[in-house]
Amino acid sequence: MVTFLFKTEPGAYSFERLLAEKRAVWDGITNNAALAALRAARKGDEVLVYHTGDVKAIVGLASVLTNAYPDPNHPGLTEGGLPRTPVVDIAPIRAARSPVSLAQIKADRRFRDFALVKQSRLSVMPVPPALDKPLRQLTGL
Repeated sequence: MVTFLFKTEPGAYSFERLLAEKRAVWDGITNNAALAALRAARKGDEVLVYHTGDVKAIVGLASVLTNAYPDPNHPGLTEGGLPRTPVVDIAPIRAARSPVSLAQIKADRRFRDFALVKQSRLSVMPVPPALDKPLRQLTGL
């Protein structure tokens, strides 16, 4: 199982909305590095959900319900046969007991090379295994 971090603007789609709706299609990704990460998502992987904007914190945990598939609004495959614009379905697992802010993450030297810190505009990223456990401990997930 791999853990990813998915960013969302809470005004556009919040973790609370995911909790209420119980399932969502994760779409709207355009950055090539984020698209590559999303293509790698597999059913059973988990997602740390991060609110951007004024919140800037990991706020919850979700599960990937499907392997990446082509966005119906932007169909097509790469030369390698992968979805050109992938989407995945996710479902909430639980909210963080203690949301962890970007400031807290940046202040902790363990996370200095984490894509969340080094590539702040990246909206989907894998969480390195060495960072997964500490992030879950900090958030209570």
